[in-house]
Formats: sequence, C-alpha cells, structure tokens
Amino acid sequence: MNKELINLFVFIGICFIGYLLFRNLNYKEGMSSDASGNNSSSSGSSGIAGNASAYAATIKSNVIKNQDVLLISKYRSDYETTILNLDDLVNNLMLTTALNIDPSKPLDGLDKLNKLNESKVALNNVMKFIDASH
Repeated sequence: MNKELINLFVFIGICFIGYLLFRNLNYKEGMSSDASGNNSSSSGSSGIAGNASAYAATIKSNVIKNQDVLLISKYRSDYETTILNLDDLVNNLMLTTALNIDPSKPLDGLDKLNKLNESKVALNNVMKFIDASH
C-alpha cells in the first residue's frame, strides 16, 4: 500500500507540473493580452497609445454625472454658504493653531498652520468653480 501511495503522489505531482506548464504556455512577460486575445491591462482606459479620445469621453461622462448629482445652479446659494462657513471654521482653527504654537517645537504648529492655509486656498478654488458654473 505504501508503494501505491507514493505512486499516487508522484502522479499528482506530475499532473500539477503539467498543469503549470500548459497554463503558462501562452504567457509572455510584459504583454497585456491573454491567450484569448482579451486586453487585460489598463492601457485601454488610460488614454495611452491613441486611446485618448475614448478616455476623454469617459472623463466627460463622469463630469456630466457629477453635475447632474450636484445641481449647482439649483443649490448655488447653499453651496456658497457651506463654503463660507468652512472658511470661517478654517480661519478660527488657524488662529487657535497660531496662538498655541509650542516655542520649543514650532515646526509642528507651523506645518499645521500651513496645511490649514492650503485648505483655505482649496476652498477659494471651490468657490471660484461654483461662481463660474451656470
């Protein structure tokens, strides 16, 4: 029985090695299509190699979907109020941060202050976008 068990494991091992060999027979390193010709890489949707028009159409479709969800023309005043309130919040956080900077480690507080300032710039850009949208 022991010899039969060894033969069984050898047979299973040979089958497994054969499976691995035949499975990777059509595999080529660096190629983007499998044996059936399907393109499996993301270059088809990344705008590379002459596919920029399809990529641009996909982006435009996403922009339109987001515009349909946001309804900027309808909720413009609500969005502006929200952004102004966020700007006031950031101003207060900046003041609090500036008043609580640790003199022994000022870089930590200054980094936080700089991040808050970047958020003010981002809020300003969002406000400009809302103002420009019709």
